[in-house]
Parts: sequence; structure tokens; C-alpha cells
Amino acid sequence: MNNPFFKNHGPFDLLDLLKNNYDLEFSLTDISKNKHIIKDVKNLENAASNDITFFHSIKYKDLAQKTKAIACITKKEFLNFLPKDCIKIICPNVLFLTALVTSKLYPDSVIDNNNLDLEIIDGKFENIIYGKNTYIGKNVSIGEKTKIGHNSLIESNVIIGKNCIIGSNVIIRNSIIEDYVHILDGAIIGKKGFGFIPNNNINFRYPHVGYVHIKKNSEIGCGCTIDRGSLSITIIGENTYLDNQVHIAHNVKIGNNCIIAGQVGIAGSTTLGDNVIIGGQAGVSGHLKIGNNVQIGGGSGVIKDIANNSRVMGYPAKDFKKFIRESR
Repeated sequence: MNNPFFKNHGPFDLLDLLKNNYDLEFSLTDISKNKHIIKDVKNLENAASNDITFFHSIKYKDLAQKTKAIACITKKEFLNFLPKDCIKIICPNVLFLTALVTSKLYPDSVIDNNNLDLEIIDGKFENIIYGKNTYIGKNVSIGEKTKIGHNSLIESNVIIGKNCIIGSNVIIRNSIIEDYVHILDGAIIGKKGFGFIPNNNINFRYPHVGYVHIKKNSEIGCGCTIDRGSLSITIIGENTYLDNQVHIAHNVKIGNNCIIAGQVGIAGSTTLGDNVIIGGQAGVSGHLKIGNNVQIGGGSGVIKDIANNSRVMGYPAKDFKKFIRESR
């Protein structure tokens, strides 16, 4: 993707890109004397032939085998899963080195600085309705017949479709909102995710260069928070409804026609299929795959993948009928 929200300061020569101030040890394999130019950092799936990527968990071995990246930061035990022509950068702390590389390419992505160049919305758009004390940033696009409440902030480069309803006290940044989306009062969309790399008793914040994409006919409840992706996109599918106070972490991808009740939390990089229903106060761990037509009971804790058409409940979440039998 061409990043609409963060400036890429590349390209870099690979060796220059890997230099760091943290004395982080690494070694390279299969590198020639020629310079290797790196244009961007992407995940395994989306990396192109001039990109660097990372491979830190055996769970992603299938994606590693197919990656098109010119170079990959990884562990020694994962070398054989990568393509032969991919330069392997062996590092004991894969995520930390990846974070350093990302912060060099995108230095503005580490900390969410306040967007202080916002202006009052008055007179800047035709055919929209807006409340008092609402501000917008530069290069914002808002479709016709959209309504925006009081005291909301629409930050630079945000795209909002037509016939949307944006409530009061809403903050939207680093986001693309399609047509007919409702975002209710107090929601915060597109802030950085909660990602840290422990290193020598210092928590290094992982850069977040992705964005949020909310597809058409969806609704985001009051007080919801949706974090932008780290190296990819956080996606809310079509006709998906989030109740109040739901938290969606970075890189989460939610399918179409899903219903998620209040106070649910979904941890980073988890994928939900279509027609998923989650009861209130359930928690879903990170890096999981939840299939199509899955139902998760309220208060459940999901710590492993769930197959299509399953009904689960409890902590840890188990088959619904088994949960009922064991609860008697």
C-alpha cells in the first residue's frame, strides 16, 4: 500500500538501515557485495521485492515460504522456511530490530504527536452538517450528506464517505471510513496500538505505520477504541456492529456482518471471519483465527483458533454444549 498517513524516509541501503544505537547483535546470510536498496518494511504477506520483512513465529511459516521480500529479519531456527533468494538477517530479538528498522523508515510513527494545525470546519465543505467546535486537519475528504457532531476532531488525510454519521467528541486519525458508517459519541479511531519491545529494562515502543479501514454500513458504538495497524491495516468489515466500549487492537481484521457486544476486547493481529457474534465482556487473544459463523458467549476467554460454525463459551473457551454439561 502507498501509505497515505506517514512519510516514508527511504530508500536505504540494507546495511545502513540495520545500523542501530542499541548494540543489537545480528548477522546476515547470502549477501553479495552489491548494495541492496530497501524501499519499505512490510509484513510477510504484503512485502514486495524491494521491501524488508520479519518472521518471528513458526505460526507464520506458510507466509514466510511465499514472501517476496528481498530481506527478512528472523531467528536461526527459521532460516529453512524462507525462500533461497531472500537475505536472512539473524537476530535473537526479531521484533526489536524490526521496530528499529521501521522507526528509521517512518520516524513520525513512533509517537502520536498532537495535530495542532487543525482548523474549525466552518465553510470548508458543502452538503455536510456539522456541530459546534468541530475541527479538521489538512487534506481531509468528507462525502456529501455526512453529519458530524460537536467537539469532534477529524485529523489530516482522513477520508470519510458519504451519508456517514459521526457523533460528538469523536477523534478520527489515520483512517478511511466508507459510506453509510455510523460512529457514535466518544469513539477514538486510528491512534497508535499498544506495542512494546522490552530491551534491557526499557520498553521500546513499536512504530505503527498502518491505518484503520471501516467498511460501509458499519456502526461503531460509544467509547469504542480502534487502533491502527503496525505494518498492516486494521479492518472493520461491511455491516459490522460494535457495541459501546469495545476495543479493537492493531492489525485486527473483522469480517462482514459481525456483531460484537459491549466491553469486548480483541488483541492484536487476530482475524475474525464473517457472521461472527461475540457476547459482552469476552476477550480474544492475539494472533488467532476465528472462523465464519462463530458464536462466542459473553465473558468467555478465547486463547486458541476457532473453526467455522463453532459455538464456544467459558474460560478458556470450549464447545458450548461441553461448557453447559460441565457447569451443571
